[in-house]
This record gives sequence, C-alpha cells and structure tokens, in this order.
Amino acid sequence: MTADLHYPPVVIEDLPALAELRVAAMRPSLEALGRFDPERARRRLVDGFVAAHARHIAAGAERIGFYLLQPEADALHLKHLYLWPRHSGHGHGSRVIAHLQAQAAARGLPLRLNALRGSRANDFYRACGFVAEREDALDIHYVWHAP
Repeated sequence: MTADLHYPPVVIEDLPALAELRVAAMRPSLEALGRFDPERARRRLVDGFVAAHARHIAAGAERIGFYLLQPEADALHLKHLYLWPRHSGHGHGSRVIAHLQAQAAARGLPLRLNALRGSRANDFYRACGFVAEREDALDIHYVWHAP
C-alpha cells in the first residue's frame, strides 16, 4: 500500500537539494529536446524562489518531491512540481495535483501552471483537467477551474 502523502514546509536551506531534484526530474525532457543545461535548470528554480510558497512532498518519512505554489491576485500559480524519477508513475503526481486543485477550489481561484513544450508532463496535466490557455516558444501555459 502507498503511504499517505503529506506536505512539510520547505526552508531556504533545502534549496540546493531541491535544485538537484529539479535537474534530475527535468533531464529526460530537456535532453529529448536538445536543451539540457544543468546550470540553467538550477537557475530557473533558484531565481525567484520563495521558501514560504514551497512544500516538500513526503510519503511516510521519505521526501519524494516538492512543489512551489505562488499565490497571485487572481489565481494560484503552480511554479514547480517535481518528483524524484523513481517516484514518478505511481500516482503521486495525481494526488498532489488533486490536493492543489482542492486548495484552489476552496479559495474560489483557478490553478495555473506551465509545462515545457514536448514534455510528457503536458499529457499528465491535460489528464488532470488543465486546459491550454496559450503557448510561447518554450512552454504551454495551462489553467484549471473548479467544476
């Protein structure tokens, strides 16, 4: 049986480990697109990181990922969601998204995020009910509204 997920707070001292997790999680998608640069992948997390908006994703005592949910005036914006690769494909991501959708619905706000063009994450987010709002050179921007 899968351990229940819980979401302990992140502290700024966690940032180096979270940056390494981001690199590990993004590597397959970025390599497939010929864009893998570990330093750039780290910087995209570090630039603008706010620990108060981040939570670890834990299964039992093990930290299996993290997310960063930034509140905005008219939405909640999921800036980052990463699981260690060995924990992908076990339903954890869907459970995290359901948790975040419940937060957005409770506040009466949409949930927004973006995903790298060509990433498998796009299929995942669409399956979770997100709809593409717009696209740019690198990303597809999605929104979810509570039913």
